[in-house]
Amino acid sequence: LGSWIAAPPCCCVQVQVVQGFAYAPNFITKTIAETTGQEPLLMPGTGLGPNSSSEDEPQNKGQLQLQPITTRFPPEPNGYLHLGHAKAISFNFAVSRMFSNGKCHMRLDDTNPSKEGQEYVDSILEDVRWIQSGITDNNSGGKDKELLEEDKGPWFGPVRKTSDYFELIHDCAVALIESGHAYVDSLTPEEMREYRGTLTEPGTPSPYASSRSVEENRAMFQDMRSGTYPDGTHVVRARIDMASPNLNLRDPVLYRIKHESHQATGDAWCIYPMYDFSHPISDAIEGITHSLCTLEFEDHRPLYDWTIDTLNQVSPHLLNGAKPRQIEFSRLNVKYTVLSKRKLIQLVTGKHVHGWDDPRMPTLSGFRRRGVPPAALRLFCERVGISKADSNIDFGDLENCIREEMDGTKPRAFCILQPLQITLSNWPNGEEMEDFEVPRHPKIPEMGDRTIPFGKKLYIERSDFFDSEGAEGSASKGRPPKGFKRLVPGGKVRLKYAYVISCDEIKRDPDTNEPVELVCSYHPETRAGFTPEGEKRVPGIIQWVESTSCIKARVNQYDRLFKEVEPGKDSGDYLMDLNPKSFEKFSGVAIEPSVSLDAMAIMSEIRDQEEFGPADDNEDKLYPSQVAYQFERNGYFAL
Repeated sequence: LGSWIAAPPCCCVQVQVVQGFAYAPNFITKTIAETTGQEPLLMPGTGLGPNSSSEDEPQNKGQLQLQPITTRFPPEPNGYLHLGHAKAISFNFAVSRMFSNGKCHMRLDDTNPSKEGQEYVDSILEDVRWIQSGITDNNSGGKDKELLEEDKGPWFGPVRKTSDYFELIHDCAVALIESGHAYVDSLTPEEMREYRGTLTEPGTPSPYASSRSVEENRAMFQDMRSGTYPDGTHVVRARIDMASPNLNLRDPVLYRIKHESHQATGDAWCIYPMYDFSHPISDAIEGITHSLCTLEFEDHRPLYDWTIDTLNQVSPHLLNGAKPRQIEFSRLNVKYTVLSKRKLIQLVTGKHVHGWDDPRMPTLSGFRRRGVPPAALRLFCERVGISKADSNIDFGDLENCIREEMDGTKPRAFCILQPLQITLSNWPNGEEMEDFEVPRHPKIPEMGDRTIPFGKKLYIERSDFFDSEGAEGSASKGRPPKGFKRLVPGGKVRLKYAYVISCDEIKRDPDTNEPVELVCSYHPETRAGFTPEGEKRVPGIIQWVESTSCIKARVNQYDRLFKEVEPGKDSGDYLMDLNPKSFEKFSGVAIEPSVSLDAMAIMSEIRDQEEFGPADDNEDKLYPSQVAYQFERNGYFAL
């Protein structure tokens, strides 16, 4: 069957779920409405207001000629997306859906070839498609027959890359140089830091800022592009204000030399723009109306505005006068985890986890491998909301969203993690079995029934038997724990959906004295929950599987990766706060046979999808972990 991955144990919380959509934050939509005159749609995700009578009739009839609200998600392809990115994805796509004709672009900020690669590009696109799966609207690039297969997704149009605009970004740098707003600097990195000044002391202009003419700067920049100079010898800097209280405005670097092959452009370039330069230009090129980003970019906004305003002044034809508006919100912080890309890389390279998709990792691929539905992450982002105030969200809030989503969508099954054999001495049918038809979900009859075989030999969970005559009994003077209502020597227990059994004899391992088999008798008159008149109801109910028909599997059970609320805060080293019990492996696990049917079905569908492609442009990619169950009394598990 394969490896089953444990999700958090069940503790069902009944909260109304908004399916398929993470609502846009009020303060952002309010800001957009106030500055553009466009009101958000009343029914998010549908494209229709409550009084609309036609699918083609927009809610805001007077806004048809207004510029579409356009957002974007622009990660750098130098790592795997994590839970913090899920929030950014959810809100960028949500904001675009809340406005008539809104769009959300997918752009890869690929300006640093030394840290980027195709592996990260592929994983990012897969993660964005996955977390937005189940949401379909008119912005879906996947519906565009003209797009290449690798460009299709929930975003508008093709996948865009900053490298697509390298030539135009270069022209923007030339325009700034020719207008005297930028120059080539030859200070060493150490000298540049010294000249920059501090938060309390102004910086000192570079001697190269005034010693070189516009013509010299233009010629040197051309030589930089031609590969004349080695790495680190020259940079292009903006000429702004070395005395500015905002350090980002003290003649920031716009271009640097890097003789490295680029995963998209190859060796066509040996100079690359800095993020703070390429970012606002790329937004302007694409017609992004609103750049939604986290608060650490708030101090960078004056530089973005200076870049666009200056270019629109000296060379208005380059960007056609476009000027995106930036709105900042607080980043996501979650207790018992780390979301720093640097720390996540250390966890992987240091082999503290089993790769980027380790189910304990807060990466989207890790959540997917764990069997977490994307709708659960969207629900979490919706409930966290968005503001400018920092907060540290409890990890339990995320687990509640996962449980809530899975409780309403995943069937139940019996799974015995640590099997103890039961032999029914009075079973009259020899090796023949009896089938029980039981619901796949007790609250959702539409899910149908499943068949559980019952026979002479069964397995129950070892923890469901208290060995009062063994080691655990010796430690407690033969008394089971308070409230224990399951099986004891000479006692009775009900097997769920089946019969009451009595424990008559214990067979033990001669070396360890541990019980290896319980010889029991079953009570045929108690079938399917019936208690005969005059007999006392048996209070304990346990799960079971028939031993000859069950599936044998390996189960990996996962817990939180860190044992401290804020890893590293007290210890000084977040690695010291790793939870040594975050991963537990069970072998020889016994699972009811109905589970194998679902597993084989989805594996067959996955093979067909890989061989023949999706059935249509709206079909989402299938994953084995979509086969998930609530293994009763053990929690949620996925293939």
